[in-house]
Parts: sequence; C-alpha cells; structure tokens
Amino acid sequence: MVRELYPLAEYAGSLQEAGLLERSVITDDIAEKRIRHISFDSNDMVFGTLFICKGAHFSPIYLADALEHGAIAYVSETSFEADGIEAPHLLVSDIRKAMPLIADMFYGKAWQKICMVGITGTKGKSSTAYYMKYIIDDFLKDQKKPECAVISGIDNYDGVSREESHLTTPEAMTLHRHIDNAVNSGIEYLVMEVSSQALKYDRTKGIIYDVAAFMNIGQDHISPIEHPSLEDYVASKMILMKQCRTACINLDSDYARMAIEAAKSSVHTQKIITFGQDGGADITGSGIEPDKRGITFRAECDSFDEEFRIEMTGLFNVENALAAIAMSYALNIPVVNIKAGLKKARVSGRMEIFSTDSGDLTVIVDYAHNKMSFEALLDSTWKEYPDSFIYMIFGCPGKKALGRRKELGEAAGRYADMVYLTEEDAGEEPVHEISSEIAGYVDEQGCDYEIIDDRGEAIRKAILEAPKNTVILLTGKGRETRQKRGTDYIDTPSDVEFVEKYLRERQNRTEKKEEK
Repeated sequence: MVRELYPLAEYAGSLQEAGLLERSVITDDIAEKRIRHISFDSNDMVFGTLFICKGAHFSPIYLADALEHGAIAYVSETSFEADGIEAPHLLVSDIRKAMPLIADMFYGKAWQKICMVGITGTKGKSSTAYYMKYIIDDFLKDQKKPECAVISGIDNYDGVSREESHLTTPEAMTLHRHIDNAVNSGIEYLVMEVSSQALKYDRTKGIIYDVAAFMNIGQDHISPIEHPSLEDYVASKMILMKQCRTACINLDSDYARMAIEAAKSSVHTQKIITFGQDGGADITGSGIEPDKRGITFRAECDSFDEEFRIEMTGLFNVENALAAIAMSYALNIPVVNIKAGLKKARVSGRMEIFSTDSGDLTVIVDYAHNKMSFEALLDSTWKEYPDSFIYMIFGCPGKKALGRRKELGEAAGRYADMVYLTEEDAGEEPVHEISSEIAGYVDEQGCDYEIIDDRGEAIRKAILEAPKNTVILLTGKGRETRQKRGTDYIDTPSDVEFVEKYLRERQNRTEKKEEK
C-alpha cells in the first residue's frame, strides 16, 4: 500500500492547529520537502527524515548524527542553535503531545483501517491480551485470514516483525508504525495493552478503539517520575474508556462506577458491557472449578450460558477470561471460537508450571510484579497448594513504582516460608540497595530471606536447596531475555531457561543419591 507523503509545511500546520507549535524555523524550499520517514532514534535515519528530539538522556550529539545521516529537520521543545547546530526545526510546547499527532499524520490514520482492541488495568492486561489473540486467531483461522496482531508487555507482532517488548505500550511513533505494518500485512485485528503511562503521556492520543476493557486498579506506579498520586493513576486509566466505541468494564472492580461514568461522558463510546463474578453484570461468571492444570467455569449472558475452560492455573485468571469473553461478545465472535480460543490460550511467562520428575518440587514462573498480581498469585498458590512450603524469588525495578518494594516485601513475608531477593531491571539503581530495602519489609513479617544479586544464582540456590513438597514462585520476568542495567538492556537467559537447567541438576542429584 502506497502511503501519501506530506510536506514539512503540513506537519507545521497541524502542530499549529493543535496549539503546539511555538516557532517554525524552516525556509520555503524546506517547507515543501515531503517527509519520507519519522523517528526519534538517530540510528534509524533515511534521507527525508523528520527527527524527534525526546527523552531524559537526549544529547545534541544525537541530533547532529541524525542530520548527518538523512534528517532534514527536527522537532523539539528546545532549539539547539546555541549548540552550534543550524538546521530547520519546529519548536513545540509539548513533545509528548506532538509525537502522536505527527505519527498519526505520517501513517495516514492507519488505526482506522483495522479493528483495534485495547486493555487497561493494574493486573491481567497481558493474559487478557493473549486470551483475545487466541480467540480471534481461532475465529480468523476458519476464514483462512492472517493471525491477529498483538502489542503487549511480553512481545509484539505486527505482520512484519515479532519481537520482545521493552514497554507495555510503545511510544506513539513506534505504536503507529506497528499498526501500519499490520494494515499493510492484511491483518484485520490488533490487540494491545494500554498502560497508564501511555494514556497519561498521550502515546495513544487520537486513536479510537473499537472495543476496550477496563480490568481493575490497585495502588501501583505511584512515584515522582510516574504518577504522583493514586488519583492521577486512576484518572489516567479512565482515559481509555473515553477512547473506545464499546467499553467492557469489570463490575467487580472498586472503580467500575467511575469507569462507567467515564465511558458515558465520551462522544465516542456507543455501548457499555459489564462483566464480573458477583452478579448483575452483562457477562456473569460462576461455578469456578480449579484443578492442577487449569480452571473450568460458566459464563452467562443474554445469548448464551456455557461452560468454558482455560488451561492455566490461578483463580484470578477467571477475571481475565471474562474480560476476553465480554470483548469477544462485543465483536460478535461466535461462542465456539471463544471456547476454543480460551482452551488453547497460552501466555508466555504467565503461570508456567515446571516440576521435577519425582514431583517433589514445583516451580511457577509468572510475570506478577505489582501488589495486586502478587497477592492474587500468593493467595491462589496458598489455596491450591495448601500443604506445601512456599519459596519466592523476585526483585523490583529501579527508579519506578517505588511503593512496590514495601507492598511486595510485606506480601511475600506474610505468605512465604523463604524469600530470595535479586535483580529485576534495576537500571540505574544498585541491585543490592533495592533488595536491601525490600528485605526490611520481608523481615518485619518474620520471614527468612537471602539477598543474591545474580538472578541465575538465586534461582539455582532456591531450586537446589528447597525441601521436598515446595512450590517456588519465580516472578517478574517470565520468558524475558534481557535485564535493564544502567540505561541499556543486556541479553540474559530467561527465568524459564534457568528453571529448566536447575531442575535437571536437582533431578540428577536425586538420582545419584538413589543409586548409592
């Protein structure tokens, strides 16, 4: 599909119309040049690029490099003339608000050409996104159409690339590129997680979702560099309910009424569908029956009353499944495809269960990383493994969601018999300092702990030294293959790779002892 290329003057005009343009420093001949590429990465340049200057670590060196390799103008909140860089530029009052406008224009509102499904909430976004993908893929398979695109905290697939993700929701320009790739690949549906940061900082501004789900809200991401208060966090989440045609809302959430009011106040929202387990919802779940490998439950609405099954443990996954059922119902996907998709659904790094051949040790790898998901995982494990010891391995990220250190430390201390604290995307903070802070809260609950900076070593020690009849909960990273150290992402083995390696070692040791 050939994309229309607009001249720089039209980008300036759009920014002006939006009230964002502070000053335009472009000559008439540059103004008429058509923009062939947009990027905020100086390593991603072609001739005719409009370069975006953004980020806390931005340096004029990046701009100089971009101009040398094809950028013909730049957009920034600051002029770099004082740094000796003379180049055409557009100065804007807010670069975050400018980026979605520029991206929307460059990619020709690609989101209008595909069915957009968005999901927000403190916990359950990734699992629900993949439940939806499996359901839609089952529906599309019958029609011999391309698989659904997905943008999540786990990975991204847009018909052109399949990659591990670094942000739950990408920056606006990356997001619009993914959508455009999907459209050009003939993909008809795109499912994505929509984070509070994406909503607050306008990464999804201008996009109207065909259907969107509000899952829940817990006290997370409250810090000076994310959300200064719970009120700010909640307000950010509610934005999605104003950016969709059909809003699916979890009636069991304490913030359901607020979400409903947000949807009702929107000129875009045409329909509201509620889901939940406490009754009174449009889609109601009941009859939950868990076993060691999954959960069976019923879902009832005005057009069906059916039994569904998910092949994932964790009672909290019923809420995620109900959200997927509600969104599928909104999209008129047949029940047969909803049932088949949910039963086949697998979520990389979510509730993945591993055990020794003898069954004396179980390891559950899960991405749980905030208070709500942590407590849900611990409560579910406590109920499903009532006679087992519980060991935990986790950490907290550097310079974000600072409240998690207390919340996760206290939760682990209450439920677990032993806690190993380790690296988890520490970034620019020392791992040991983060772990020591968490340790104080674990210790207050009277739980034993050990700090091991090396994540692989922490996993090894827990698996090899845990007594029989132990469940180890390994949280936070799943199948991710990178750790954020400093400002870089460093390749590392995934948690699953470590688990499989050390379970084999434990099994080998057991067999040798038996031989003696």
